[in-house]
Amino acid sequence: MTQMQAEQWIVPSRDSLAESRLCDELGVPPLVAAVLVQRGLNDPESARKFLHPTLDDLHDPSLLPDYEAARDAILGARERKELIFIHGDYDVDGVTSASILHRFLNSIGCKVQTHVPHRMKEGYGIHLSAVDAAKAAGAKLFLTCDCGSSAIEQIEAAHEAGMKVVVTDHHTIGAEAPVTEAFVNPHRADSTYLFQDLSGAGVVLKLCAGITRDIGMQPHQFYRAFLDLAALGTIADVMPLVGENRIIAKFGLERLSDTKKIGLQALKKVTELTGKITAYHVGFVLGPRLNAAGRIDDAAIALQLLLETDELKAMELAQQIEVINVARRAETQRILEEAVAMVQEKGLDGKNLILIGNEGWHAGIVGIVAGRLVEQFRRPVFVASLSSDGKTAKASGRSIAKFNLADALRANMEILLGGGGHAMAAGCSFEYDKLDTVAEALHHYAGQFLTEEDFVLRRHADVEVAPAEVTHSALEAMQMLEPFGCANPTPVFVSRGLKLDQLMPTRNPEHVRVTLRDGESAPIQAMGFGLGSRLAEVVPGAVADLLFEPCLDEWNGRVTLKWHIKDFAL
Repeated sequence: MTQMQAEQWIVPSRDSLAESRLCDELGVPPLVAAVLVQRGLNDPESARKFLHPTLDDLHDPSLLPDYEAARDAILGARERKELIFIHGDYDVDGVTSASILHRFLNSIGCKVQTHVPHRMKEGYGIHLSAVDAAKAAGAKLFLTCDCGSSAIEQIEAAHEAGMKVVVTDHHTIGAEAPVTEAFVNPHRADSTYLFQDLSGAGVVLKLCAGITRDIGMQPHQFYRAFLDLAALGTIADVMPLVGENRIIAKFGLERLSDTKKIGLQALKKVTELTGKITAYHVGFVLGPRLNAAGRIDDAAIALQLLLETDELKAMELAQQIEVINVARRAETQRILEEAVAMVQEKGLDGKNLILIGNEGWHAGIVGIVAGRLVEQFRRPVFVASLSSDGKTAKASGRSIAKFNLADALRANMEILLGGGGHAMAAGCSFEYDKLDTVAEALHHYAGQFLTEEDFVLRRHADVEVAPAEVTHSALEAMQMLEPFGCANPTPVFVSRGLKLDQLMPTRNPEHVRVTLRDGESAPIQAMGFGLGSRLAEVVPGAVADLLFEPCLDEWNGRVTLKWHIKDFAL
């Protein structure tokens, strides 16, 4: 690596011909055209649809697998005035999925009772106690959202209790699929649906939109009413923000900004969010708070907030969630410090995959800690806690780009009690006294796919640019690419040969104000967040290559262009 460069930069070459074509046909600045081309949108028509999506671009819901069977089961229960028992999950995606179903089905005259599991009492997915609760309530239809694809035993129990079962889910499917009246999951091998990566809330949104249409109501009015919840689930579950997810997120964020839902209004008030709501606000403000309830308390609190219609009660719930979130943050920091020390003391940072556990770690926190450890040690990580039975470990995992956690669990089921999830996030359980055995097996499995090169921190820049290309108007146009997130990250660029003219530490010495110069042009204002220690070794006037994210910074009504320096090389 170049001197003082902390990361390996991947900088693709530019396609000037394709960029020029987009500039001419779409009227976008070269900077925007360059990003579009590098993200595979070099055809003017595909780029135009990406920049200007509409709700009409959403796919026909009836293409979902088992759509008609699911619709008929739901409307049949409505016609017979039978109770529908809705079962969600304890994360944001599961809670928003459940709230969409509850609100929508209630609005079209269905009798519903909605349940989300308690993480500590029921665990992940559907517990048999939930089936018993549905039976006791007299439900005739057991309707899942964001869960159910692996609930073979529980679905059999529901059938034995005299209930029909409709599963709506988006998780990958194991070797055995559930036997149901309808199994609505775009990941089914026989699915012809045109977009596979919907969130659980997205699957529910599309199912209900189809029902809306089929009973003679206006789908656009339905979308206006429920896109805010679907965007919450989609962004918080870190779904790729392309295709249908981009449409759901883009228009859902607009609805979140002016939502009429009392619970969301209360949560925004407690977190002091006003004006335009962005994907950042969902990922780092609203989402973590809704998740906190399910992590260390009861997800039913979050569900109740999303369903609440009384302003006073909603504010009380939002404040309760805020208190829970403060506790969650403190517990996360404690466990993270212990986990980092454990990895270093045991020399696990050289493993292909890290699996650690501790009896005193909260099951609702270990997933967050796993994500932080991936950032620090740059390899897949599972973090486990001891279950209340004193014998079973429950682990949450996070991964790096080249390793599929769900595949790893499927390949090692003979030593696990269960497991599943996505490529980048998954969970499993095993006998706690076999933690070292499971860790070694996963380490060797990962070694079949990963090399030392895969553990090097790489930053992918969109393109190399001249500073003159980074203008105020170009960044305004760049906003058309929002919302940013998974599979559509905030654009990052490389620019070379800039003089670090002034280096001015802030009150926090790790954050440094930097004035850059490119020849005789006007100075460029920049910030080096978290780079204070490295920049302290730099002599003012040194020439550097920069990896940076440009942004429009608003303060006291004034908007200025700034560069956020992510890395530099002398």
